[in-house]
Amino acid sequence: MDLFEQSSRDMIEQTKPLADRMRPHRLEDFVGQEHLLAPGKALYETIQKKDLSSIILWGPPGCGKTTLAHLLAKAVQADFYTLSAVSSGVAEVRKILEKAAANRQLGKRTVLFIDEIHRFNKAQQDALLHSVEDGTITLIGATTENPSFEVIAPLLSRCQVYLLKPLGEEVLTRVIERALKTDAQLLKAHAGLEEDARRALIQLAAGDARAALTALELAIKLAPVDKAGQRRLTVEHIREAVQKKPILYDRAGEQHYDTISAFIKSVRGSDPNAALHYLSRMIESGEDPKFIARRLIILASEDIGNADPLALVVATSAFTAVTYIGMPEGGLVLAQATTYLAAAPKSNASYKALSAAMKDVQEKPLGAIPLHLRNAPTPLLAQQGYGVEYKYPHDYPENFVEQNYLPENLKEALYYQPTANGAEVSMAERLRKWWEKYRKRE
Repeated sequence: MDLFEQSSRDMIEQTKPLADRMRPHRLEDFVGQEHLLAPGKALYETIQKKDLSSIILWGPPGCGKTTLAHLLAKAVQADFYTLSAVSSGVAEVRKILEKAAANRQLGKRTVLFIDEIHRFNKAQQDALLHSVEDGTITLIGATTENPSFEVIAPLLSRCQVYLLKPLGEEVLTRVIERALKTDAQLLKAHAGLEEDARRALIQLAAGDARAALTALELAIKLAPVDKAGQRRLTVEHIREAVQKKPILYDRAGEQHYDTISAFIKSVRGSDPNAALHYLSRMIESGEDPKFIARRLIILASEDIGNADPLALVVATSAFTAVTYIGMPEGGLVLAQATTYLAAAPKSNASYKALSAAMKDVQEKPLGAIPLHLRNAPTPLLAQQGYGVEYKYPHDYPENFVEQNYLPENLKEALYYQPTANGAEVSMAERLRKWWEKYRKRE
């Protein structure tokens, strides 16, 4: 290697981001994911036996998916090809498959790493099937989305899925300390991290090693050099570098469904504090406020119902208000509706009543509608007895009169059973009084 080549390599190394410069080249330097890589665990044994099958690494950004893919390929001494699902198509896949077929003839393994495999469409994923099936390639896919939703079933069945976790405080601390102690550029900067700044960096990184290292590198550039030639990074430098805490959220993916699920279950469980936390996550991530409001309308009927009839009014009003005023002010409306519904008495009696009635409609014979309830728009129908014996409730005391409203085969059906919560207490008492009077007269 001549001096020009060395200089070029040094220049390339200097322009790499810190996160890339700190990417481990040995499995011993990889930190985190002990549930997969500790002795006796699945991937550890795979590496020890040099017997790697096709896998999908599923986990949040910055948890080590790409690094682990490189290390696995190195461990099994395979040719390593990488594609980004964002910029690659079927043509690029087929070129690599041709190279893999040639390698196979020479007795050499080929590992194909596809980053963000969830962005591959069905045709692109189909192109991989045969080569994965017959072992021409060993596929390693990386995704932040639930593979069950984003990877076609035939390809998913040919791969083992491994779930990677967000990195904890201890792991992020080790990543940061290793960078400060071993990276040549950081050593030249004479950077030091105050304890409060370290905690802030870890908190704002939210389990993402790449985010932590990127923020650290920028913060060092922002920190002034003191009289001793040192750069002391403070909380202010870290916050300036991060600007905004990253929130893992995809409006079309698993985080979208998980967060709205946690939100609704918190409101249903009468915990306004938890509900506001998940509401804030969604607002901060740019979720459609009308989507949130629609879910509150459903909850108002399904989980509160007649225990507080105003709940539905509040929820529908919130949807209207959010539609009118938009965001960010619409967040106040959603917060008011959320806390009202969370604090309201709960009843799913209407929901259960509808389910029971639907079950009868679907499974039992549809009995004839009683004649006295039928409409009689013509003399002929009146002669047939349509509507003849109908009793108009408003002609009777308390606007109630005893008569049967159900088909004869469902005469004893009892669908709606009010709870002992909120306004349903008085509703239950009123219905009980009316119908007990009716049954006594029977």
